[in-house]
Amino acid sequence: MLEGKNIRLRTIEPNDIDILLAWENNTQNWRVSNTFVPFSRKLMEEYIYSAQDIFSTKQIRFIIEDLNTKVPLGCVDLFDYDPFHLRAGVGILIDEKYREKGIAKEALSILKKYSFRHLKLHQIHCTIAASNKASIRLFEKENFVQTGVKKDWLNFGVNWEDELSYQCFND
Repeated sequence: MLEGKNIRLRTIEPNDIDILLAWENNTQNWRVSNTFVPFSRKLMEEYIYSAQDIFSTKQIRFIIEDLNTKVPLGCVDLFDYDPFHLRAGVGILIDEKYREKGIAKEALSILKKYSFRHLKLHQIHCTIAASNKASIRLFEKENFVQTGVKKDWLNFGVNWEDELSYQCFND
């Protein structure tokens, strides 16, 4: 079981569809997820049934769930899993109501342990918009190191922004 002090990570289930659609179709989240169109219920159903085997789909999503109430608080993903180079990308989303409560840090810590102990990954990585100070603090607290900058990489309509690359290695 992927559990921490306050939360657990569990695979997505069919009854998660409404909360997943709410998160994925919230245009405020599109900026960090590089999404530009809403997801349909049918597409989300197909995703739920197909994306749970990291070895075949190269990705897996976990629901971040409160240990006591079982309420979904957000989700965390491993994507672009590469079994040869032993690495995967990381993405995390916390529902607006539950942000700044340490949930993302605990979820990322659990995901790191899973990635390094069970998947035997050499590294996990992420990219973050330079203005996303909360995510930068989160990943740096979890021992991710900035390893690169893509200049003017992200177009947010009004201005261009740098994208920062971070990596965390299995020690």
